[in-house]
Amino acid sequence: MKITFLGTGTSTGIPVIGCHCVACQSSDPKDKRLRASVLIEHQNTCIAIDCGPDFRQQMLRANVHLLDAILFTHQHRDHTAGLDDIRPFFYWQGGKNMQVFASTAVQADLKSQFAYIFAEKKYPGAPAIDLHTISKNEAFSFQDFSPIIPIEVIHGTMPVLGFRFGNFTYLTDVKYIDDIEKEKVKGTEILVISAVRKSEPHWSHLTLPEALAFIDEWQPKQAYLTHLSHKMGPQQSLIKDLPPNVQIAYDGLVLELDSM
Repeated sequence: MKITFLGTGTSTGIPVIGCHCVACQSSDPKDKRLRASVLIEHQNTCIAIDCGPDFRQQMLRANVHLLDAILFTHQHRDHTAGLDDIRPFFYWQGGKNMQVFASTAVQADLKSQFAYIFAEKKYPGAPAIDLHTISKNEAFSFQDFSPIIPIEVIHGTMPVLGFRFGNFTYLTDVKYIDDIEKEKVKGTEILVISAVRKSEPHWSHLTLPEALAFIDEWQPKQAYLTHLSHKMGPQQSLIKDLPPNVQIAYDGLVLELDSM
């Protein structure tokens, strides 16, 4: 299984428009962060988790030619705004509908945000989508991926779905996780979890110490922090203070895992 980090930034990305902080002015390419998303490939199947406003740029940068499905974590625009840019895949894949997996709340938001995609009389050239309803209550399968385990986390007051694929778990936009959902993460070898700020409290996102506490609880072999804001500072300034099993994810990072 191959994991490509398409974006590792929070909703504003890094650099932030108009900002002159040290992170935004950094010359280190690892400090240039598009909105959070990952690409997961296994055997002959390719899935993206989330499809934000940088989706087109991410697909071009990662040289993605074929995409079978998109899994949505939640309905915020930094995770959904790029849905129209699936159109080229529809053309190159012979008119094959894009398979979209999302909760009922996310589906309702997509139908509102992209009404022309779901209209009975479709706008010519609009992408075609097959919607699949998922929830925290049931694992599901898709082509070469089985099982995919949804994990509910709370983002402020909004339920968000993370996903576990074998020994790999991806959790973004986290603030709280209840004990039942925590059990689904136990035994994960590779964990990706969001951390938006170094220490300043945030009402809907984990800070670095809060994310590290979850990592310490689950004890994965390796953890990667994602969904970073510029308030985390340059990634080089963070590395020295992290536990040995924790790294900062960056755009373009690729992980090759032995199996699902």
